[in-house]
Amino acid sequence: MTTAIIITFCILLLIAYIFDLTSAKTKIPSVIVLLIMGWALQQATNLLWIKIPDFSFILPVLGTVGLILIVLDGALELEFDQTKLKMINKSFLGALFNILISSVIIAFLFYFFSVNPFYKCLINAIPFAIISSAIAIPSVVNFSAQDKEFIVYDSSFSDIIGITLFTFFVENSVYNGFTFAKFGLQIVIMILISLVAIIILSYLLNKIKHHIKFIPIILMIILIYSLSEIYHLPALIFILLFGLFIGNFKKLIRYGKITRFNPAILDTEVRKFKDLTTEATFLIRSLFFLALGFLTDTSDILNTQSLLLAIAIVIVIFVLRAIQLHFTYHKVIPLLFVAPRGLITILLFMSLSSFHQIPLVNNSLLIQVVLITAFILMFGIMFTDKKKKPKAKSPKPKSMSPDMDLLSKLNPDDL
Repeated sequence: MTTAIIITFCILLLIAYIFDLTSAKTKIPSVIVLLIMGWALQQATNLLWIKIPDFSFILPVLGTVGLILIVLDGALELEFDQTKLKMINKSFLGALFNILISSVIIAFLFYFFSVNPFYKCLINAIPFAIISSAIAIPSVVNFSAQDKEFIVYDSSFSDIIGITLFTFFVENSVYNGFTFAKFGLQIVIMILISLVAIIILSYLLNKIKHHIKFIPIILMIILIYSLSEIYHLPALIFILLFGLFIGNFKKLIRYGKITRFNPAILDTEVRKFKDLTTEATFLIRSLFFLALGFLTDTSDILNTQSLLLAIAIVIVIFVLRAIQLHFTYHKVIPLLFVAPRGLITILLFMSLSSFHQIPLVNNSLLIQVVLITAFILMFGIMFTDKKKKPKAKSPKPKSMSPDMDLLSKLNPDDL
């Protein structure tokens, strides 16, 4: 059985890698393929009466580690300078607007169709308002550099804001001045912790001479994130800041004592660290979505009782997405389609206690919204008309002067 499981996972991951390589031509996000392969594997094991041990407990672990690595990998790709501040501000404000408005509208939908208190409906609505960076970032590899940059910032801010708001409403039942002051203090503390951790980790990245150095750094990043989560701090802020800092280290040389880190050496190590992070991200992300597809029940996908509500939620998502892009990025297509729900939505629902759960929001509604937004992403990218670049016209030959034109017509024998 062990050998069969190893062989199966190796084959599935290699197939996922092939689709990842060919996604530029097929326009099919690898996440869709992973979900389908996981579901097909479940059908095959049921058909062959193969008993598979319950590994649903590993899904939150893979999801959390995958989220950390995906945001870190995306942040390492970003180039930061003063010219990017405008995009960062617009991305943040757009993500904030989208999450706040869509959470309230979806909460009213839950409130209208159920008898639960509004604050419980709001807690259940927030996960649906968050863009999944785990799906969005890998799906825009063929976009322009500027569009990819916007998606990384937009989806990362969506994750950070969404998780922070979700934690705030889950942890607090009374909302007053003290509650909001505590919330602001948590953000300030997380930023200070991030700055200290960035300095320490950058120093270790530069000074460790042992042949094993990047895995301990990644483990410390995951440890800092997990400890911050225990104290309900917005830990994704640290991941985003750390990736931005070491990814743009060369641009910070001008600032005084930063030269003590030996920028030339650190830049080489950062490139190696980035390569390892990218490969680890592919592995963890692939395992998560394979496991999610395997654990997805067919009856949840085909549940007609929740389908209308799922479609209503999707309509809210994309209408607000269009409004956000129109006023912040001034470009709607094809970024409109990049609003998938996935990893974060699933993780937050898994973390809900029975007290905060409402019967209306079940596995069927969750998986239907995730799948519909994923397929809209796939078909939207696939059928978006790309603007063809105008072909460069060959320069016309310069007209010769009248004298040269006359000479060219003379026969050499006449000279």
